[in-house]
Amino acid sequence: MNLRLRRLLGAASALTVGTLLLSGCGAGTAAGPAESSTPKPGGDLVFLIDSLGATWIPNNSAISSYQGQIWGNLTDKLIYVDAEGNLSPWIAESWEENADKTQFTLHLKDGVTFSDGTPLDAAAVVANIDIWAKGRPDDGINRIGLFPSANYVGAEAVDAATVKVSFSAPTLSFIPTLAYHGSILISPTTLALPAGQQADLTKDIGSGPFVVEKVAEGDSVVLKKRDDYDWGPEAVGHEGPAYLDTITYKQVAEPTLRTASVESGQAQVAYNASPQDLEALKQEGLTVETPRYLGFVNGFALNTSVAPFDDLSVRQAVQHGIDRDEILSTVYTPGWFAAESLFQSTVPEATDHTADFAYDPDKAAALLDEAGWTKGVDGVRTKNGQKLSFTLYPNPYLQASQSVDELVDQQLTSLGFEVNLETYDVPTYGQKVIGNATVPANEITRSFVDVGTVAGVLTSQKKGDEDWFKVGTSDATLNDLSTRIATATDRDARAKVADELQGYVLQQGYFVPLTQIVQRVYVQAPEVSGVSYNGLAYAYYLDAWLNR
Repeated sequence: MNLRLRRLLGAASALTVGTLLLSGCGAGTAAGPAESSTPKPGGDLVFLIDSLGATWIPNNSAISSYQGQIWGNLTDKLIYVDAEGNLSPWIAESWEENADKTQFTLHLKDGVTFSDGTPLDAAAVVANIDIWAKGRPDDGINRIGLFPSANYVGAEAVDAATVKVSFSAPTLSFIPTLAYHGSILISPTTLALPAGQQADLTKDIGSGPFVVEKVAEGDSVVLKKRDDYDWGPEAVGHEGPAYLDTITYKQVAEPTLRTASVESGQAQVAYNASPQDLEALKQEGLTVETPRYLGFVNGFALNTSVAPFDDLSVRQAVQHGIDRDEILSTVYTPGWFAAESLFQSTVPEATDHTADFAYDPDKAAALLDEAGWTKGVDGVRTKNGQKLSFTLYPNPYLQASQSVDELVDQQLTSLGFEVNLETYDVPTYGQKVIGNATVPANEITRSFVDVGTVAGVLTSQKKGDEDWFKVGTSDATLNDLSTRIATATDRDARAKVADELQGYVLQQGYFVPLTQIVQRVYVQAPEVSGVSYNGLAYAYYLDAWLNR
């Protein structure tokens, strides 16, 4: 079906969506906004989103690319990170660290309160840092992934406005991680609740510029502005409460229906539009924002504990058997770029390791031949009676994942692989794929603010480590590199370790980079102004307004 026909059908369907949007949400207008540079208080913004996830437990949901959108406007953070990775004050007005990077002192802004009126003081910050670092796993509350928990000793309130945090080993990554999207400040009253009650978003109290007005499970979340809010991030430069009256996050699964609703004026923001549609949407007068985040590129973490990826040659053959230029030219637009390493090129410590995984089908075929994988009459390679076969599970958090995986299937099939695809929605993917130790290839990306936190995903040296490649502690070199990057005391020295780490992971075929990630795509009506995007590429609406 051509794009124009899909647009017409989508616009017709959007009329139905418009009738379903919650009452109190203002309908947009198809006409362009009146020209004005002066923010206008008031207005209701409708944000159409793919999914609202399965739970609202803060620790378990704040790092979701869907629920993180909502948490980012309900809560504050201690530190702000901008799109270039620069850190600046927020609830923490200033901070210090000792010479060996094991102790950090945070000085808090005065007068900040949670929306239930309780102070956001040092005791509240201690309670939050403890839950980020340790979680309550016996109660179903995870620690925050990529938080530097391994050497965490504890936090203490020196006085009402001062917090001291201690680690048993150097932890350069601590201060940057306070800007991570999982590090949201929640009222101690909420944190004390059992997981079942934390899963009710109406009971989750933050200190941010918006509060929860209404939740319709599986359908929508309505936020309204907090009138007494006056402590936004210094970098955003906004004093006082938000301009918008409300934000409605409405779940609409079909991407063309989301964008058609913005085109017709019934919503102001459509999240995760198809990359192939973006140029046409721009031509129709809509604004398209594709902020990149700091973190890992999009790629496959290969499970070395299961066949066929227990074979180094097979892992390397996959790396060299994927044509990333074809993926970019077929699936994406010029705003996307090929991966150069396992880190995004915006990460300060990222270095170019393209040669370790460059497309070379002849080399891929030779690797398989030398390892004893021979083609049968059906074109599929076998070894010792076993087919060279595995399953890919397109990641529903990535808009173009299925299209990418279909191309990867075609490319690897020509080399003699048998690739199967199984597609799930977000909740089912969470149940069947995430955390499943038998999945052979996990299509994954991950944002992070500081490279020192990546050790927590590479091995299982510390309790709670994610062990992406299922190597456990069996790879002494990887153990050493992970420890060195996590415990460095000097940023320049750590950058050299990061370069070694990137090269080693890629040479071992543990990770198969695909593209640099633009995970969060925003299509906006032209009347939306003043939206800011932090270093994790989330839309922040404190300074946003509707120019009507």
